[in-house]
Amino acid sequence: MHAAVRCGLVHSRDLQSSMDLLYMPNFRPLAVALGLSLVTLVAANDAHAAPKKKAARAPAASAQCTDFYEATNAAWLKSNPVPQVGATTALGLMAERTRVQQRELLDAAMTAPQGNVQKLLGDFWASGLDEAAVEADGSNPIAPLLTRINAIKKAKDVPASIAALHQVGIPVAFNFAPDVDLKALDRHIGYFMQGGMGLPDPAFYTRTDADTVALMGRYRTYVKQILALTGTPAAKLDAESQAVIALETELARNAQSLAGINNPFNNYAPISTKELTGRYRNLQLDAFLKVQGVNDDLVSLSDPALFKQLDGMVTRIKPDQWKAYLRWRVGDAMAPYLSKAYRDAEFEFRGRVIRGETIAPARWEQTLDAINVAAGPMLGREYASKHLSADDRRQAALIVDKLREVQIEAVKRSTWMSADAKTEAQAKLAAMKIEIGTPLRDLDYTVQPMGRGSFGGNMLIASTWRHREEMKRIGKGNADRRWDVLPQQPALAYDIAQNRLIVTAAVLQGPVFNAKADTADKFGSFGALVAHELTRAIDAKGALVDAKGELRSWWTPADKTAWTLFGNRVAAQYSGYEFPGVKGAKVNGELTREENLADLAGLELAWEAYNAVEPNAKPAARQGFFRAWATLWPQQLSPNEAAQRVTSDILAPGRWRTNGPLSNLPAFGATFSCKPGQPMQRVDGDQIKVWR
Repeated sequence: MHAAVRCGLVHSRDLQSSMDLLYMPNFRPLAVALGLSLVTLVAANDAHAAPKKKAARAPAASAQCTDFYEATNAAWLKSNPVPQVGATTALGLMAERTRVQQRELLDAAMTAPQGNVQKLLGDFWASGLDEAAVEADGSNPIAPLLTRINAIKKAKDVPASIAALHQVGIPVAFNFAPDVDLKALDRHIGYFMQGGMGLPDPAFYTRTDADTVALMGRYRTYVKQILALTGTPAAKLDAESQAVIALETELARNAQSLAGINNPFNNYAPISTKELTGRYRNLQLDAFLKVQGVNDDLVSLSDPALFKQLDGMVTRIKPDQWKAYLRWRVGDAMAPYLSKAYRDAEFEFRGRVIRGETIAPARWEQTLDAINVAAGPMLGREYASKHLSADDRRQAALIVDKLREVQIEAVKRSTWMSADAKTEAQAKLAAMKIEIGTPLRDLDYTVQPMGRGSFGGNMLIASTWRHREEMKRIGKGNADRRWDVLPQQPALAYDIAQNRLIVTAAVLQGPVFNAKADTADKFGSFGALVAHELTRAIDAKGALVDAKGELRSWWTPADKTAWTLFGNRVAAQYSGYEFPGVKGAKVNGELTREENLADLAGLELAWEAYNAVEPNAKPAARQGFFRAWATLWPQQLSPNEAAQRVTSDILAPGRWRTNGPLSNLPAFGATFSCKPGQPMQRVDGDQIKVWR
């Protein structure tokens, strides 16, 4: 996914890793605690002094005006204590609930399928849950792949095996995947990129520090285990494992750093497929593309030196070394879906060492993850059919439409946007595509019947189908073919390359969206998140793509300066906040500035939209708007998680995602009778205003 041309899932960390705040069971807001202490001190002194006239005191701030996050989420925080590891969050709990919903759907499909797709999924699910059958199956699912690899005799046989493994979803030697053409965002092209290494960072292969040396020792052990399981005799394990690591090290020496590979412009170098074939004859890339079903006349290959090296490796490296490497890559890729010996080896290295896990997930969780990897879009359609009603979709669409209307009006009256930028922004917002629940363009679900006989075999069948569908994205007019998130994963995202707002089926449930809640609740939670994304379409990054999908900056220097100044003020505000759970640490205002600015802008727009829909709302209803926002962000972080996030998280802690933007809104102060200067109401001169 191109970071520069596609906004990530704004709340993905909250949703996927259960982000949130350190609970202090005896917490009392600082201003209230100080106020009580002063009253006690004055009373004690007065008892020993001559009576005198009492000075008038300013009334103590209410709980809502002191710490709205704590006042709103006290019950949640009490019910969800600080975890020993990781984090617990409201959105994380919602994500866990969607996994249970998927499990229940698959259970039903296994026992009483409704239609062919459910039959396929139910059989897939049943085969994964049958541990005895998986154990008995052993290495059988990958036997045909291993047989093909072992049949390699000459150098010219290697490229065909590489292509065949890519076709079943096991990338070896390099990576090849579709992504947007940076010069024509309405199409996808195939990107040839570095890959084929078993470790996540190429630097691991060449660093010599003690930690890396120890890691490589663990890695070598894992490689030996997989090679033994895929047929290497004991006497050859040391030699073949060394040969595998030597081949991967050669790939790593010619690879970009992680920072380099994550820059999309470093990876974009379009080349005609005809020219490609002439440059790398040993790799047989023309035949590779045909096997993948790709007939486009254009691909991207940004690192010709690396592929020149690979082209030479095909003939220079002996076939036996290639065979060991390819068998290892197959065994490693398929290890989570095979017998216990494979799974245990994979978890000991990838689970404990690489992912930092202490306990292997339950069998149903492993099987669900496998289905989402190989057949996620199939499950997504069934999930949406069961959990997203037509009325839910209709209500969500009405809110999105209203917010887009309000955002356009806010652009028109903006005092900081130039006239040219206003015209561009309005055109882009008007052209934005809205997709709610599932992608508008369906996939081809014609796959081979999977049956219940072999989980690993089913995994390869589904993975081959998924790869086929990925390859279909390559070519003109196919860029919007599907999403880069699954409908069963809670997400609200803006796809900058396609100028579309994506609202997954799974996100349309509490606390984000409650169809039975009142209007204020929907606009304060779902509406504010939608508005957050709408602003991202026309902010500093959004302004890099125009309404026609062309990659060009349409902001003037004055627009850029104005946005930078907004960001500077937001960064300064948040940098003054304590980071919960890390003594002496402050929020990194610079790191979190863009998300914090979008939160503020989103709340401004959502509040305006809500008042347009219910201009005569009663005070209690108005309060519900702000409470709905606060209930999105309760979080409990373990000490280690908090320490890690303070330096790396682009999202502010939940307390400040709640309180920070609200303190800039006069409407919040008016709704809860907060006075300027109290913690939840910044004085007018300090308030940051984006769209109001």
